[in-house]
Amino acid sequence: MQPIFRMVTLGIVLAVAFPVRLPAQPADPVSGTWELNLAKSKFSPGPPLKSQTRTYEFAGPNVKYTAKGIDAEGKPTLVQYTATYDGKDYPMTGSADSDAISLKRIDAVTVEFTQKKAGKVVITGTRVISDGGKVMTVTSKGTNAKGQMINNVLVLEKR
Repeated sequence: MQPIFRMVTLGIVLAVAFPVRLPAQPADPVSGTWELNLAKSKFSPGPPLKSQTRTYEFAGPNVKYTAKGIDAEGKPTLVQYTATYDGKDYPMTGSADSDAISLKRIDAVTVEFTQKKAGKVVITGTRVISDGGKVMTVTSKGTNAKGQMINNVLVLEKR
């Protein structure tokens, strides 16, 4: 009985003296504020936005997305959602094109998204972080609220 007690006591002492530190989960590379680079972006059919700033904030598995900008006609825009990378639909507000979004992580820097309007898929695309985490490229294809086919490539730079 005494050898078992000594082993247990030694184990407790070692655990307290040398706690195991698990590495922190790496931050999502999209976290932070991103500015649209109009010169590098392509809008089809157009016309392009005048500006856009995107912010991605995390609380546990949830990502809160806020996009503020100025549309082609000079009107302010505000699109928001809170979602996780689980492929499920989450409400989106402020977009004429869609009212829900789903996100699916492909790898550490790539996310696929699907946007829906009234339950119907209208836009699909990818978001890729590159250049050491300083450039984000968002590619989207589908149909906008005006019924036009879109094929957009937005290039954003981290602030």
